[in-house]
Amino acid sequence: MRLKRRAADTPDPPSPLAPIAYTLYQHFIKHDPNDPNWEGRDRFILSGGHASLTQYVQLYLSGYGLTMDDLKNFRGGAETRTPGHPEFGLTPGIEMTTGPLGQGFASAIGFAYGERFQRGLLDPEAPKGDSPFDHKIWVICGEGDIEEGISGEAASLAANQELGNLTVIFDANRIQIEGDTNLVLAEDVLKRFQAYGWYTDEFSFIQPDGSYKEDVDGFAAVVEKAQKEAPNQPKLIKVDTLIAWPTPGKTNDPSAHGSKLGAEAVAGLKKVLGYDPEENFHVDEEALAHARKVAERGLEAHKEWDEKFDAWRKANPDKAALYDRIKTGDLPEGFDEAIDKAVEGFEVGKGIATRGASGTILNAIAAVMPELWGGSADLGGSNKTDLKGAATFAPKGNETAQWPVCDEYGRQLHFGVREFSMGAITNGILLGSHTRPFGGTFFMFSDYERPAVRLAALMEIPNLYIWSHDSVAVGEDGPTHQPIEHLAAFRAMPQLEVVRPADAFETAEAYRAFFEKSNSLPTAMVLTRQGVPALAETAQKAREGVKKGAYVLVETEGTPDVILMASGSEVQWAVAAAKTLADEGVKARVVSVPSLEWFEEQDAEYKEAVLPAAVKARVSVEAGVAMPWYKYLGSYGKPVSIEQFGLQGDGAQNMIDLGITAEHVVEAAKASIAEVEAAK
Repeated sequence: MRLKRRAADTPDPPSPLAPIAYTLYQHFIKHDPNDPNWEGRDRFILSGGHASLTQYVQLYLSGYGLTMDDLKNFRGGAETRTPGHPEFGLTPGIEMTTGPLGQGFASAIGFAYGERFQRGLLDPEAPKGDSPFDHKIWVICGEGDIEEGISGEAASLAANQELGNLTVIFDANRIQIEGDTNLVLAEDVLKRFQAYGWYTDEFSFIQPDGSYKEDVDGFAAVVEKAQKEAPNQPKLIKVDTLIAWPTPGKTNDPSAHGSKLGAEAVAGLKKVLGYDPEENFHVDEEALAHARKVAERGLEAHKEWDEKFDAWRKANPDKAALYDRIKTGDLPEGFDEAIDKAVEGFEVGKGIATRGASGTILNAIAAVMPELWGGSADLGGSNKTDLKGAATFAPKGNETAQWPVCDEYGRQLHFGVREFSMGAITNGILLGSHTRPFGGTFFMFSDYERPAVRLAALMEIPNLYIWSHDSVAVGEDGPTHQPIEHLAAFRAMPQLEVVRPADAFETAEAYRAFFEKSNSLPTAMVLTRQGVPALAETAQKAREGVKKGAYVLVETEGTPDVILMASGSEVQWAVAAAKTLADEGVKARVVSVPSLEWFEEQDAEYKEAVLPAAVKARVSVEAGVAMPWYKYLGSYGKPVSIEQFGLQGDGAQNMIDLGITAEHVVEAAKASIAEVEAAK
C-alpha cells in the first residue's frame, strides 16, 4: 500500500524504502503498537534519519497512534510529532534521535551491547532465544551512513563481539546530494563488511533487464536466510533500489535527494500508480485494516512474552528484584556506604590525582551496582576506568595476555582507539537497556566524541563521560594533548553537565551527586592527571557543597573584600592565595565551583549567598579559556586563565609559565579590588 503524498513533500523521498520498511514492520520486527515501550520488543533504528517519513508511515500503518493529521504536519514546526528527523521521546515507536549520519548505525551496535549485558545480568542461564530479555535490533542505513567513519569503527567492534542479534539493511540507491556515489564510494561495501567479520548478502529490486520490481517476497527470503545462517554474526544485507522510483523525471536523479519533488512530479507519480493526481492523503481502508493486523500479532506476541516473563520472575526472585530496581533507576542498597568507606581512604594533605580518586570511587560503586559497566578508548589504565576483577565483555576466545578473562556477559568494556564510537555505543546501551554505562578518554580527545555527546544531551540520557588529563599539566605530551578551550566548549552545550572536582573528596561527591540526580542528563567528569592535595576544607564541606555546583570553601569574617572562584586543580591555588591575602589584611572568600551547570540549577537565594552581588571584586581561576566565567566576574573581575595553546615541557612548569599560580591569583585579586575602589 502507498500513501499519496502532497506536493510539498520531503527531500530524499522514501518511496523506495517503503516496501523494505513495510516488510520489516509486518513480518520481522517483534513489536506491539499498543505498547511502544514493551520490554520484549525488537528495536528498530532508522539511521538515515532524513528518510523519517518512511518510519512515520509504518508507525501510522501499524497503529502506533500517529494520525493522518500527523502525517500532514510532517516537518510542520515546533508542535509536530513528525519532524524532519526522528526525535527520541517525541514520537511513539522512535527508539533514538537519528540525524547526523552514521550515529544511528553505531548506536544500534550499542543497543545490541546493552541487550546482551542486561540478559547476562538477569537471565544468563537461559538458552539463547528462550529468555524474556532476548530481542533483536534492526537498522536501515544508506550510503551516507556507510561513508561516515563511525560506521566502520563500530562495525569492527560489532563483529568482534559476535552480535548476532543485529541486522542492518543497507539501502543502496547510489545517489546522494552531490550525485552518483561512485565518485566517493567506489569500494565493494559487502567485501569491506566481510573483512570486518559480518555476514553479508544482497538483493536487488533492479531486474537484470533494467526494469524495477519491488520483490518483497524475495527480500524477505534473504532476511530469513541471514537469521538462520548467521546466528552469531552481525548481518548486513544490501538492497539495490532506485531513488524516487517510479516518479517521472525524478527516478534515479540526484535532485530527488536534495530537493522537494514538486507538484508536477508528485502528480506524475500518482498517475503512474493509478491514483487521482488531484487527491491528497487518500488511504485505502482495506489496505489500512490489513496493515493494522500487525497490532493483533503484537498483542499475541506480548501475551506470550508476559507468560515467559512471569515464569522467569517466579523462578528468579532475586533477579526480579534487581530488574525492578534498575528499571526504576533506584540506587542499590549500600550505595552511600560504599562511597563513604572509599572516602575514608583519602587523607587530607596527601596528593592524589582526581583520575585516581575517580577510579577508587568508580570501583566502590561498581561493587554494589551490578548494572554499572564500561571502559575506555584504549586508555583504561590512564583514565582509571578499569573495574577490578571484572571479566572483559567479549566472547570467549578473544582473551589476550593482558585481559585473560573474556565473557560475553563481562562488564569491562574495551573500545580501542574509537572515541566517537564509544560515545555512540554507550548512548545505545542507555537507550536499549536499563544498565548504566560509562566511557573514558583524555579530555583532549573528547573532541572526537563530541557529536555523540551532543546527541546524548539532545536526548537527555545520563551518559557518563570520564575525561582525564584535563589541562596543560599533562606536560610532556605537548600542546596537542593539552586542553585549553574544551571546558568552555562543552559548557556551551545545552543539557550537558560538566563537573571538574578539586580533589579526591570532591570527586567522590561528584559521583554521588551524579547518580542521585533526578534530571538524567549526561555528565562529564573532568579529571587531573597530576596529583592534587586533598584539602581539609573539602573534607568538611564537599558532601553538601558539590551537589550545588558551587559553595563557599573558605569564609571570612564579615563581608569579603574579594571572591576567588576556582574549579578543579586550581582550587588549591585559590585557597593558598586567600591565606596570603589574609596575612596582608585582605578578606578573600574562596568559592569552589565544581559545576557551573549544577550551580545554575540552584535558586536565586542560594546563588546570592555564595556570590553576593555587593562584592564586586572577583577572580576566577581555571587552567583554560576564561569565557565561561565572565558572567560571574562582572565589570571588575579578573580571570586567571590560559588564552593560548599549551607548551612543551613539564606539566607543573607549564602551569607556572602560563600564570596558573597562587601568586598570580593574589595579583589579580588586588587588581580587581583596586578597580572597584577607583570606581567608587
